[in-house]
Amino acid sequence: MLNAEENDLLTLVENDAPMAKLMRQHWTPVCLSEEVAEPDGTPLRVEAIGRNYVCFRDTDGRIGLLDELCPHRKASLVYGRNEDCGLRCLYHGWKFDVEGNCVAMSSEPEESPLHGKVKHVAYPVQEWGGFVWAFLDTEREAPEFQPPAFAPTEDTPVSILKIRIPANWAQITEGQIDSAHSSSLHSSDMKPARVKGASADEKSWYRPSTDKSPRMQTQTTSYGFHYAAIRKPIKNAGTHNYLRITEYIAPYTSLIPPNNNYNVATVIVPISDEESYFHFIAWGGQQCPSTEEWRKFAHTQPGIDLDDKWRSKRTLENDFLQDRQMMKLGNFTGVLGIPNQDIVMWVSMGARVDRSSDLLGASDLAIVEFRRLMSDAARRVAEGGVAIGTEEPRVPHASISSKEGVYSKEIDWRKLGTEDEKVEAAE
Repeated sequence: MLNAEENDLLTLVENDAPMAKLMRQHWTPVCLSEEVAEPDGTPLRVEAIGRNYVCFRDTDGRIGLLDELCPHRKASLVYGRNEDCGLRCLYHGWKFDVEGNCVAMSSEPEESPLHGKVKHVAYPVQEWGGFVWAFLDTEREAPEFQPPAFAPTEDTPVSILKIRIPANWAQITEGQIDSAHSSSLHSSDMKPARVKGASADEKSWYRPSTDKSPRMQTQTTSYGFHYAAIRKPIKNAGTHNYLRITEYIAPYTSLIPPNNNYNVATVIVPISDEESYFHFIAWGGQQCPSTEEWRKFAHTQPGIDLDDKWRSKRTLENDFLQDRQMMKLGNFTGVLGIPNQDIVMWVSMGARVDRSSDLLGASDLAIVEFRRLMSDAARRVAEGGVAIGTEEPRVPHASISSKEGVYSKEIDWRKLGTEDEKVEAAE
């Protein structure tokens, strides 16, 4: 449990809240590249960490991210004309390039002293891994962009589904680092099977364990923390463990243990105190699904499952279209799609959870660690300290990976994949 002050430190992300300041010290994935794919296309309103911006791709294909409101009379630039390498405000014709320079002032005489002096707030941007990333802290120089863990190279296959969710970022993130819930909530999609390790096909995911109550162990890292969910495997239960090791990279990213075909990650970006963008990502591996295949598998296709603002058509008001007849026939939740099952849980909690009264158990060790870590991290920022994960030397995110498999009980999960201990999974 957290007290009210700790809960506020963890969850509040608007204006100058400590967590907002913490997040702005990191490169933030503010939108998908596909949302601004067209040069001179429709400008996009970007909502991130309690503030609004406008993103556009100019005539030459360069990405710009500016504060949404025109500095002249504060009209929204989202409705402006994207043309001739700049975004022109409809109100008086002031035009800004991707660097925020005012390159035209239709309403001002040629001799006006404003010409060449007005500059709008513009943010450093980088396209990578299907996202447009921006550094949103105007008080600091942007650090060098480093590839995220789910796109270590420019040519890494990445497929992203996006959903706008009426829930605070922290309760969604807690869902990503909660290995215990998958054995219940997702039991119709994540099925026990006599497989060597986690595997997947176009219908389901499979695991070599029937154990629904994993033992948890956590370890703090410089970038966040990681933990192992330790289960009894179907085979060799006396001598081996089934390990699922999840990585939390503060503040946005969780690396979910992979399957035999591809890796899995999530990225949660707060919109406000009570809304967030959830991104569920398949990447790399031997057979990464295409974006269309991934969204279809998860029942999160725009125009079918989501509206044109990335909001799910399953809502609290329509009981998430839960199918009770499907449940009678054997489906555990009556809701199709792994993310949709999670959303029922997150949204039904309320927009921002009061953590002073929830009851935690042994399987919630990772949740306890996340809450402690990030509320303390926000407090440090409030006291003038630097954000978690920004101190040098930094661990390159591309070197961090989640893991899973059946291993001897003698293996220390913290050393898996290191030079200190080379291990083989059980046959």
